[in-house]
Amino acid sequence: MHNTPLLSVKDLKVFFKSDQGETEAIKGISFDILPNQTTALVGESGSGKSVTSLATMGLLPKKQSRIGQESQILFEGENLLTLSAKALRKKCGKDIAMIFQEPMSSLNPVFTVGSQVSEILKLHTPLNKQERKAKVISLFTEVGLPNPSEKYNAYPSQLSGGQQQRVMIAMAIACEPKLLIADEPTTALDVTIQKQIIDLLEDIRKRRNMSILFITHDLSVVSEIADQVIVMRYGVIREQGKAQDVLHSPKDIYTQALLHCRPRLNSRPYRLPVTSDFMNQDAEKISDIGSLDHLPQRERGLTGNEEIILEVRNLKKYFHSSQGLFKRKTFIAVKDASFTLAKGKTLGLVGESGSGKTTIGLLLMRLHEANGGEILIDGEDILKLSDQAFANYQRKIQIIFQNPYASLNPRFTVGQILLEPMQIHHIGENDAERKKIALDLLQRVSLPESAYYKYPHEFSGGQRQRIAIARCLTLKPEIIICDESVSALDVSVQAQVLNLLQELQDEYNLSYIFISHDLSVVKYISDQVMVMNHGDIVEIANSDELYQNPKHPYTQKLLAATPNDF
Repeated sequence: MHNTPLLSVKDLKVFFKSDQGETEAIKGISFDILPNQTTALVGESGSGKSVTSLATMGLLPKKQSRIGQESQILFEGENLLTLSAKALRKKCGKDIAMIFQEPMSSLNPVFTVGSQVSEILKLHTPLNKQERKAKVISLFTEVGLPNPSEKYNAYPSQLSGGQQQRVMIAMAIACEPKLLIADEPTTALDVTIQKQIIDLLEDIRKRRNMSILFITHDLSVVSEIADQVIVMRYGVIREQGKAQDVLHSPKDIYTQALLHCRPRLNSRPYRLPVTSDFMNQDAEKISDIGSLDHLPQRERGLTGNEEIILEVRNLKKYFHSSQGLFKRKTFIAVKDASFTLAKGKTLGLVGESGSGKTTIGLLLMRLHEANGGEILIDGEDILKLSDQAFANYQRKIQIIFQNPYASLNPRFTVGQILLEPMQIHHIGENDAERKKIALDLLQRVSLPESAYYKYPHEFSGGQRQRIAIARCLTLKPEIIICDESVSALDVSVQAQVLNLLQELQDEYNLSYIFISHDLSVVKYISDQVMVMNHGDIVEIANSDELYQNPKHPYTQKLLAATPNDF
């Protein structure tokens, strides 16, 4: 009985319709998910991972898509593709559940998170209102949400990205499904929470005899959770088998390429390999490319003699929230933060969600108003400058935001997005000269000239992040704050963006503050690492020293939660 698949996908073909005709997104794939096992579906953006999961849930747009006539998706022997909308909704609400990739667009902003999880229980269980609330608070506790009773009445906007994702996981497991489809559930989470979520999902799977289809681009996570691995590219399955076999002895060249693109804690090559380095190569060359240890290594760290471009002294930030008519609660986001940034170097900034990392980035940009302290650029305290005077400094310090989907204006073409900051800051004699600068920057970030005339929605996440980097460079800044700027990218695209950031630093002597929860990426790109916890800076050290000999217990905890290289 154990070997009878819970879910069996047979010859799945998915076509998307457009004015130009039909495009085959999924090209006849077949795979099984066994009871009480975790199957990882791995691949880059556009490989068909999420389309496969949406087809299983019956969530593909009917007017814009079509599933092949011979295709079957059998759940406990029943073909989901032949069920009525009502029957499928009942089954997908209770027996099959899904955690979506982007929690902010999945949660309704006008309802509290507690009421949204409670709604699932109302639809699928006989629990009364009080029992539902108790169950929701229990679920919030189970997924590691702090102060679960308080969070019951919170709105999505009041939670961090990691906390929103935990709400989504609570919602998905509320009815104890037989199959949980998790679409990139740990992508935006810091390492300790990622480990908690992976351990939680594994614990629930064992306790409930549940199966998991775990969709991800992070192979280090796959090594922690998966029994079986399926590797997809361009709508085709390139390789599938037991996790140990696929991760340690991959047969397909594309799988080998994905494994070698990841930054590793024990290696720092001048340039990370990308998938195009591997495709169409013979096995011997692949072995050479993949041996990161044998590639020329980049030295990192500070000697103490570097020129300081940015100095922060005793920076403070408080947030206030109302509690009833007359009460106000004060939350200290940043406590007396002091640090320096050396010219042409990278300061990595790590910590869990809510530690104050992004708040520091926003304070440096004056997008939040500081409650005290100094931010010195070229000896000038930018916090004391008028808005007009600060405009001159805005050219020196820029930020690449975490979410390229939200940070680009959907109504503007890429050309308009790049021209706008140059027009505001009077860069270039006229729009013709500015257009030339914009086209040069697009080429610099490996985007074609045709991108200039397109809109953001026409690009993948990785391409949008390149557009955001190009926009940043229009002002020729000296300091760039990278706020989780590679966290949502595939490993190969992440490698390309990290290589690009490094090339730009080498070429223009840029200084970076690199905010991330991915400690492998931070070690790869940083000269110095700063660790934050609950608004406090708990440790600052050269990156190699910090990773080899972490002194603070919190740093030790972060490193212990980092998935091992395999």
